[in-house]
Amino acid sequence: MAPKIRPSMPIQLASAAQLPPHADSVFLLPAGAQELPAALADLHEAARRYVADQLATDSKLITVNHYSHRHYFVVASGKGSAHLIAEAMRKSGHQLHALLKADKVTELYVQDLTEAADGHLALALAEGVYLSAYQFEGYKTDEKSKAPAALTRVLLTAPASDEAIQALENVLRGVCLARDLINAPLNKLNATQFAERMAEAGDEAGYQTEIFDLPRIEALRMGGLLAVNLGSPEPPTFTIMEWKPENARNSKPYVLVGKGVVFDTGGLSLKPTPGSMDIMKCDMSGGAAVTGVLYALAKNKVPVHVIGLVPATDNRPGGMAYVPGDVLTMYSGLTVEVLNTDAEGRLILADALAFAKKYEPELVFDIATLTGAAARAIGKEGLVAMGTADDEQMLALKQAGQRVHERIVEFPLWDEYAEHIKSDIADINNLGKGEAGAISAGKFLERFIEGTPWVHLDIAGPAYLTAPDSYRGKGGTGTSVRLLYDFLVNQK
Repeated sequence: MAPKIRPSMPIQLASAAQLPPHADSVFLLPAGAQELPAALADLHEAARRYVADQLATDSKLITVNHYSHRHYFVVASGKGSAHLIAEAMRKSGHQLHALLKADKVTELYVQDLTEAADGHLALALAEGVYLSAYQFEGYKTDEKSKAPAALTRVLLTAPASDEAIQALENVLRGVCLARDLINAPLNKLNATQFAERMAEAGDEAGYQTEIFDLPRIEALRMGGLLAVNLGSPEPPTFTIMEWKPENARNSKPYVLVGKGVVFDTGGLSLKPTPGSMDIMKCDMSGGAAVTGVLYALAKNKVPVHVIGLVPATDNRPGGMAYVPGDVLTMYSGLTVEVLNTDAEGRLILADALAFAKKYEPELVFDIATLTGAAARAIGKEGLVAMGTADDEQMLALKQAGQRVHERIVEFPLWDEYAEHIKSDIADINNLGKGEAGAISAGKFLERFIEGTPWVHLDIAGPAYLTAPDSYRGKGGTGTSVRLLYDFLVNQK
């Protein structure tokens, strides 16, 4: 039995009725501010002049430690589109967190003096601080090696509402839950333990979970999931998470399918290492993201019916492992010629996508660290998307991506790409050609979700970072949790 999981809560977000005197504080000023806030009136003239001079040079983050018992920080919002200003606030939050940590600030008050009536800039700043505070230290036993405790609470004054603050914290807890799952190694998170953790998160948040074990998966004849699992000493799982509130505004559910390869050696088509296999504990990032989204939706009691499906296994070359040349019969009945055992993610996703059709969904998403081709095409700066959703749905997804700065690049799924996955001996093959690898993977998945609106998200670039990147940090990022939450919460 996996240890009970609780999503990481690096800090607490809360509301404050007012800014108390002598509190460590950050003041958000509008772009081009000329006057200092009244709360800085107790600064002596030299300090006030310093802040004014910094604002005049377009500085975005200013520190004034005038008294030993109080820290002042001033953050100026930038100019440009709303989503770029919000992203600048998140990055300022990351920079601010480093200063707070250095100065051993434990509680920070945020006062929004901009013209944002709903406090969304203060919330974006808090988001950047919160995600920057995340640390994965789950297996350290030496207390001296652990990062020192610092900031524990961020309190936001009006105009940010209590409801908006709590909703943001629940979403960020979903991101940190996904990060925890991604960062866990295989010997702490096999397919069974992954399923148990999804269920435990559901018990806490309020969504329902059902876990299919090996006999059930065999009875369903999920040929892709079973084949990938053949080389493993551990059984596969297929987890169904469902958030179905009584006041759901959609009559047909949204279905999220997450790739759950808890470790990928490449199978007999073995990956090289270092630089490839050594980070493959992250190959279940899509499944972790689905868990984080369901957690956030349930915690915030969002009135949208959503189902999450996560097929899970590791991919190893041992035992009776499947081999290049094998022909698989999938859950849908289609046959697949295996040309590369390292193209395993699409095999387990194919079974889950075909299974998703039984719900007659409004829209299906699959989320996966699927191809190196996607990462090479756009790097860690964005997500690759393709699918059969209509223009209105795809536009709404891209707009959500702009708002949370998890931006979407849409690739085509032209009919000609079907030629890339033709097989001489089966319905399709699982490899494609040397060119357009991300698209041929999407074209493969399309065959299993025909007739249902669907979007494929390839998150191979941003899902796991080997070097720190602002508030996204290092390691698992939880990419697509905020994106899909924003998309779903805005569906009418």
